[in-house]
Formats: sequence, structure tokens, C-alpha cells
Amino acid sequence: MVDTMALLHGFTRTSRARGRTGAAPVAVVLPADDDVLLDAPDDVLGPALVAAAIGDHAPAAGLLAATRRRGTWEDRDRYVRRLAAFARSRPEWLDTWRALDPYDPDGLLVEAQRAVDRAWGSPARAELLREVSPLITAAAKGDDRDPVPWRLALDHARGARAGHRYFQELWEAAVRRAPHHYGCHVAALRYLSSSWRGAHRECFDFADLAAQDAPDGSFTQALPLRAAFGCLTDGGGTGVPRERLEAAADRAAALSGRLPAGHSRPAELRNLLTYVLVRLERWPDALEQLRLTGPYATSFPWDRDADDPLGRFLEVRQDVRAAVASGSSGAGAAPSAAGFGPPRSGRGGRARFGDH
Repeated sequence: MVDTMALLHGFTRTSRARGRTGAAPVAVVLPADDDVLLDAPDDVLGPALVAAAIGDHAPAAGLLAATRRRGTWEDRDRYVRRLAAFARSRPEWLDTWRALDPYDPDGLLVEAQRAVDRAWGSPARAELLREVSPLITAAAKGDDRDPVPWRLALDHARGARAGHRYFQELWEAAVRRAPHHYGCHVAALRYLSSSWRGAHRECFDFADLAAQDAPDGSFTQALPLRAAFGCLTDGGGTGVPRERLEAAADRAAALSGRLPAGHSRPAELRNLLTYVLVRLERWPDALEQLRLTGPYATSFPWDRDADDPLGRFLEVRQDVRAAVASGSSGAGAAPSAAGFGPPRSGRGGRARFGDH
């Protein structure tokens, strides 16, 4: 088993207060179904994607270079993922960028992310991932401050079934650069969950320690929510006390409440929190998160249970509203939403490409 304290190198155990969110009013007004957007880019990424669609890589290059200059690593990580996903279906702009400037650290990073994404869904994943290693190494050399290549290396190590010692070395390199980087922590949590084969209590320990030390506003404060999601979706709900799942949701809800409402940046956090709250049958709290997320649906986590994530989001949203309006607290009031199953059911979901 991986040494939890070694993985928490550099973290302290400062405790933070957690509280249950208040009940949302029944008369919450949500955007119309036709106004809900799936995986909508923010105002900065959007123009870069539009330009890439016509073969112009310059806006994307400028965007990622700016994240390096400013050290906005969370934004950088999010933009790299989205640009790499776009390049899988529209590769011309990235291929041109790489041909014109093969040593550009931003182009290298997008290319490395695209290559890992492509390999992940292949039956020959381990072999393909070995071929990607030089790209990740080159991206990591581009800017020694940048933790994003190390997040990618952590994902790569999990896919390649790397040993604990090697993963530990990667982890230490990642947290030296950014001790509270959310993407690196999610990657580590996924590795631990995979290596420990469902030892959810230990994963919660890791997530709680990281969240306790994370600064205000850091998405790492919501890491226990990821542990709760993993627990609820792979049949581990009976192995973790409900109080711990509740506490993870409460911590994430407190963070969500401090972030701007109706904004695309915290949309994935709020969609995931809604998913977990529905599994916990906390309908009013789920409705409050739907209010805060506004028109921004995200593929994750809804694509875990449906081929149409937007349709699933809208379906669950309708059921949550119905459950709150009826004043019910049980699963029977919202059959489609309750199809997730409360923690005692242990019903798992389907693994999806986007959740690797």
C-alpha cells in the first residue's frame, strides 16, 4: 500500500469547520432547458477554440503562454484538457503549431495530453502510454514551475500501472511546484483508489488531509467530494459511514457558496456536488447547487450513467425540483434521480473516457 503520509509530504493537518448547507427555497427559478449549455468554455477559452476551428493556433498559444507567465496553474490545466479534447476531432491547428514550433512548451503539453487521452481508450493502452513518455518529459522541461505536466505524468503512471516508488517520485515533484494543485491531487486520489482496490477509508484520509490544508478558494478543498463520488459509484458506499459522505458534501457546498454563481469555472464542481447530493437524497441542497450552476452543465459526472450527459442532467434537474416541491425526503419522490441509488445501494456507473 502506498504510504499516505509520504504522499502528503508538505501538508499539515489544520482542521477546518464544516457545516450543512441550508435548505433551498421551493420557488427556485432555473434556466430553461433550451438555455442550458454542455461543457461551455469561458470567455477566454471560447475565442481560442473558435480560432482553432479555422486552423489558427495563435490564440491558443497566447492563452497558454499567459497562464505560464501568471502562474495560473488551475486555469492552465483546465485549458490544456479542453484544447487537447478539441484537437482529437480537429487536429489541424495543433499539428500546424507543433510543426512551426516543435519545442514550444505549451504546444508540447497539449500534444502530450492529446496522446494520453488517445491511448487511454485503446486496448493497447500500456504500450501506447510508454510511447507518450518522451512527450511528457519534454513538456515538463519547458517550464520548471509548471505542475501541469506532472499532473499528466501522474495520470500516465496510473494508466501504465507504475509502481508505488515511481509514483511517489512523481508526486513529490508535483507538490514541490504547486502544493495545493487540484488536478495533481485528483490524479493522486485516482491512483490510490486504483492501487488500494477500493480502500475508500484510506482514500478519504488522503483527501481530507489535503483539503484541510488547502487555502481558501482552492478547489482542493473539495477533494473529499471526489472521494465520496468514487465511493458511491464503485460499490463502496457501505464501507464508509454516511456521516463522512455528508461531511464531504458539506465541505464542497461551503466552497461552492464562496464562488460566483452562474459561472462556468466552478461548473464541474457544482455538477459533481449535485450528483453526490442526489445520491445522498439531499434534494433541497441539490436544488441549491443547480441554482448556483445556472446554465452550465458538464459531461462529468453525468456521462457516467448515460450516453447523453446533457439529457441526464436535465432529467435529474427536473426530478430534484419535483422532489423539493413535494416536500419528500425519500428516493420514491424522484424515481429517475433516485435511479442513481442512495449510498446503501452500491450501484456503480460506467467508466467513461473523460473520467480517466
